[in-house]
Amino acid sequence: MEFSFLTFLIFLSVDLISGIEMNYEYVTCGSVLKLINSQHDVRLHSHDVKYGSGSGQQSVTGVDSSDDHNSYWQVQPKTGATCTRGAPIKCGQSIRLTHLSTKRNLHSHHFQSPLSRNLEVSAFGEEGDGDEGDNWVVTCSGRYWSRKDQVRFRHVVTEHYLHVSGDTFGRPINGQREISAHPSPNNLNYWQAAEGIFVKPAPDPNTGTVLEHDEL
Repeated sequence: MEFSFLTFLIFLSVDLISGIEMNYEYVTCGSVLKLINSQHDVRLHSHDVKYGSGSGQQSVTGVDSSDDHNSYWQVQPKTGATCTRGAPIKCGQSIRLTHLSTKRNLHSHHFQSPLSRNLEVSAFGEEGDGDEGDNWVVTCSGRYWSRKDQVRFRHVVTEHYLHVSGDTFGRPINGQREISAHPSPNNLNYWQAAEGIFVKPAPDPNTGTVLEHDEL
């Protein structure tokens, strides 16, 4: 279910050429996308740069650029679960977001974030394998996660929300925004699907209805 980066670029070229024809409504299992913070207009980003404090794990930041290749994340089932590729993600569903370039999962824990003193958000694991700290609940108002909707991501273990406070790092990641986990929902932790590959929901061949997640 994982893409190599080269394969992804090929698919992305097709998506850009196809335009409206590939404008699927839902974010689905296996989709690769960028996530933009609605308040600060930055995209969720990671890179092979470790935090100098806290966990020392791979840092996660927000960047202004819309064409940054380190801002792609693949939608995966929660730790220990499976999903049908192309099945729409339900509101209230627990998922993992795997960073496409480094194959580490969006993660949080009880370490303090370096700037805002919220909880630290990092990228963790190897080749998509991590732990329960990689699981996030998609909180939205409809039945499924729509690409048009603003959503929040609530961390399963800490019950904090993926958040952009506006604090900015200095060197070596000068100008990038801190991503943290905040204890309560507010306008700074709204996110929306942006650029990416959205795998088309697959109808059940027997009933014609859209296939949903198979959870273990």
